[in-house]
Amino acid sequence: MHTKRIAAGADKERKWTTTPRGPHKRRDSIPLVKMLVDLGLADKRKEARKIIIDGKVLVDGKKRKEPSFGVGLMDVVSIPELKKHYRIIAVKKGLSYKEIPEKEANVKLCRVTGKKLVSDGKTQVNLHDGGSLITDKDVKVKDTLVVELPDRKMKEVIAYAVGDQVIVVHGRHRGETGSIKDVLDATGSRKSLTAVNDFQTLTDYVFVVGKDKAMVEI
Repeated sequence: MHTKRIAAGADKERKWTTTPRGPHKRRDSIPLVKMLVDLGLADKRKEARKIIIDGKVLVDGKKRKEPSFGVGLMDVVSIPELKKHYRIIAVKKGLSYKEIPEKEANVKLCRVTGKKLVSDGKTQVNLHDGGSLITDKDVKVKDTLVVELPDRKMKEVIAYAVGDQVIVVHGRHRGETGSIKDVLDATGSRKSLTAVNDFQTLTDYVFVVGKDKAMVEI
């Protein structure tokens, strides 16, 4: 396995019939096999499949040997043999790959999408990537958890609040970054809106990435 020139986007004319499988929704994920070809880490789909099946690719610190495994927002993909690490990020047209330093490869940001009380007064929090954690901390929907990989231990809670640094992950402002200026609560049939920089978008589309600055490269 060897590094080839980075060629993200060069495969846009190729027809991909692989359906991504994994914890993320289909529309919000990319098959691992496609990612390797997009990045120029494999010339063809056949070569990419072999690399994955041989266990040379990690997702969130764990080997994934299924070529169709779907990676999604904020997932960390590592190829240890090449000392390459990537974070899946939101861009205007969907998802893309951000190369990150090794020191960031054991950190993942997870948005809280739901929660419920469980035994012993603890709370189960459900996360945007399909996972969940049990905690006794005060965590709210929309907050972001800083999670340590690969054991998925919660290191920190970033409360959703004015002044937070964010990235918009859906809608016409997808991929834009900035800080929260205001949060307009839902009223009647109107959903909650968040003012970011000089625009407003649905609060559900906003992903907190840090307080004064982003905690990871996006």
